[in-house]
Amino acid sequence: MGAKLGGDGDEPMSQAREAAAAPSADGSKDACFDTIEISGSIKWFDAGKGFGFIVPDNGMPDVLLHVTCLRRDGYQTAYEGARIVVEALNRPGGLQAFRIVSMDESTARHPSQLPPPRTHVVVEPTSGMVRLEVKWFNRIRGFGFLSAGEGTPDIFVHMETLRRFGITELRPGQFVLVRYGNGPKGLMVAEIRPEGWGDAPSSH
Repeated sequence: MGAKLGGDGDEPMSQAREAAAAPSADGSKDACFDTIEISGSIKWFDAGKGFGFIVPDNGMPDVLLHVTCLRRDGYQTAYEGARIVVEALNRPGGLQAFRIVSMDESTARHPSQLPPPRTHVVVEPTSGMVRLEVKWFNRIRGFGFLSAGEGTPDIFVHMETLRRFGITELRPGQFVLVRYGNGPKGLMVAEIRPEGWGDAPSSH
């Protein structure tokens, strides 16, 4: 199994922050720890959360990669599928990248270039523009659900639909404006806009 997030999703972040803050620029503070050189590929990396994971080639558990480690070694982000070689430390919470030896992005997939999953279809809108609440959304899985309120059917929204309308992420409790239609497994978002867009209905 790969490294797991804590129940609130903050545990790896706090561990990563502590570890990233510990070493000096030349890593001297961690010089007393043994590092392991690991080759692998980027499983995912979320710049907004500030961390991601590497899948080692040798079958070891996933390695936590923190944004501070990336930037200290001259990288701004890490794209899914990129090949990477790191020196890792075995922390209490699991393996964590300490220094990036090399990264080859020739095998990477930029988020804008990722193909839509086979389950993704484009639907024709059958509703007017309505204001819905984000019930759940996961960027890594690439989809989520919106709700018009208790007792109404959930409306599926796909990451590809967000990208088409220039939206990068949704957060639970956020309100958005959408038009939706009938998909193969239920209602699906056909168009999505930020709240307050255009001449949309008032949220008050």
